[in-house]
Amino acid sequence: MKHTYNITGMTCNNCKASVEKYLREIDQVSEVSVNLEKGEAEVKMNTHVSTEILQNALPKKYTLSEKKEKNVFASSSMSAMPMEEEKSKLQQLKPLLLIIFYIASACILLHYKNWSWSNFMLDFMGLFYIVFSFFKMLDLKGFPDSFRMYDPLAKRVPVYGWFYPFIETTLGLMFLMRFEVNLALIITLVVLGITTVGVTKTLLDKKSIRCACLGTALKLPMTEATFIENAIMIVMAILMLLNIL
Repeated sequence: MKHTYNITGMTCNNCKASVEKYLREIDQVSEVSVNLEKGEAEVKMNTHVSTEILQNALPKKYTLSEKKEKNVFASSSMSAMPMEEEKSKLQQLKPLLLIIFYIASACILLHYKNWSWSNFMLDFMGLFYIVFSFFKMLDLKGFPDSFRMYDPLAKRVPVYGWFYPFIETTLGLMFLMRFEVNLALIITLVVLGITTVGVTKTLLDKKSIRCACLGTALKLPMTEATFIENAIMIVMAILMLLNIL
């Protein structure tokens, strides 16, 4: 994949060479081309590398930001902008919403003849973990970098990001097999509780970063939907614990 970034602070060819050198040293970055006159850097990467990681690799005199393409057909009316942004956000979240819809539908079909809220929630949580861990497994090298952008524990203990997809897989199997359900519910509250704190902080700070809930295969924005997704799982875990204990 190839991305173009704006870079300020460059004044000469030595600056250009320095920026290229620092960016090339980042894992997953395969090629860097800097245009001094335009103040731009074209970066080719094997898997997505966040803007924050790129910025942190540069000396403080340089400021790197994503280049936003101008839409020449965009309306000059400011009143139309919120609707366009909302539509774009919904389009980006379409994969996430579809996955949750299919998981919920599958669980309903499994139990509609002999309905049980407990079994529905256990199967929903199990399939949720299995499906979401699958997408993370597609890029085990790139996922930890994206995950630590907002998860507090992954920031302080990087190895946690590497183990997280396997934790999700294990929890999914425990729910589907009804094995040590109480323990799985408690772990769910701890794990998703930590992540939700990070998601909430990111939303309150209005930071624009990608959500790693579906790994790096799908480029999802960090939005309120991510918070709601975690909240649903946390509420289900609490309800199940109150019902079982």
